[in-house]
Amino acid sequence: MARSRRSIQGFSEIFLTPLTSLCSVCGTTAHVAYHTHRAVTTLDGGYRLHVTVRRCQTRTCPRYHQPYRPEMEGRWALPHGEFGLDVIALIGTLRFCDHRSVPEIHQALLARGMRIAERTVLNLLQRYEELVAVRLADAKRLTSLLEQQGSVILAIDGLQPDVGHEVLWIIRDCWSEEILLARPLLSSTGGDLVVLLREVQSQLTVPVRAIISDGQETIREAVTFVFPDVPHQLCQFHYLRDAAQQIFEADRHAKTVLKKHVRGIRPIERALEACTDGEAEAIRDYCLAVRSALTDDGRPPLCADGLRLHDRLQQIHDSIQRVEEKRGISHLPSMNSSDS
Repeated sequence: MARSRRSIQGFSEIFLTPLTSLCSVCGTTAHVAYHTHRAVTTLDGGYRLHVTVRRCQTRTCPRYHQPYRPEMEGRWALPHGEFGLDVIALIGTLRFCDHRSVPEIHQALLARGMRIAERTVLNLLQRYEELVAVRLADAKRLTSLLEQQGSVILAIDGLQPDVGHEVLWIIRDCWSEEILLARPLLSSTGGDLVVLLREVQSQLTVPVRAIISDGQETIREAVTFVFPDVPHQLCQFHYLRDAAQQIFEADRHAKTVLKKHVRGIRPIERALEACTDGEAEAIRDYCLAVRSALTDDGRPPLCADGLRLHDRLQQIHDSIQRVEEKRGISHLPSMNSSDS
């Protein structure tokens, strides 16, 4: 809820009035009914909004006695919101782009000098998700965007979090990267997918140039039934994954072998718990780097996990070897040797 206190220290004063004094329905004068105040915190600081509210006084008007608030008020914050839209946008960026947790986002906002509770961060994150959902569901915006393209390339795929759960089917346009339909289904029969494809077909005002999916038989049958004359291509990623299957298995085995050679990080960290000198700090940093390398997975087949782990461990090895050379200690065994 927005703050309603009469005096807020350090808040700039902003006066907002409706753009017109006439009723939008009957055209008669909408008189000033009352003034209200609200405090909004943005990334630039705090603002106290003085809002002028008008009402139509014509009894026969459909908008009789309904409040007419300033149009500019919506650019500051959501109704009854205490924090500005820029704060909501920043929270969404930190969560979904930087993958930060709610406590981390809370600390980032506190570092900016904002007074905000961790529970409020979670509430604003929900408001962000709602705003994104509203935008994605804006049919007029989507229709205008697709008409500018002239055609679409559909991609269809199903996501199942676990066996026995509903499958979330998503149909999107590959060019605009817009989601055209997302719906959970208990089953994945050809008939269910035909219904989804027909729903998307009825909503589109531009032709479908091509369709991309995996090789699931029910998808292929549904696409052939709804779009018999549209080219249907299997996903390039699945082609590449199948072609690189043997390389992937060898890389996975190599990663397993590499992990065996770098076990024992935790005992080293425990031995250094009571040490505070510079050498102990450096060793802890190296342990953290190794731990990060072990948990940083790639995206096979485009990025091999085993090769990625080998490269990162080799960099750590070379760094330690340079330090030992400066101190006059013999070389460490190479990462390529049998003892590495």
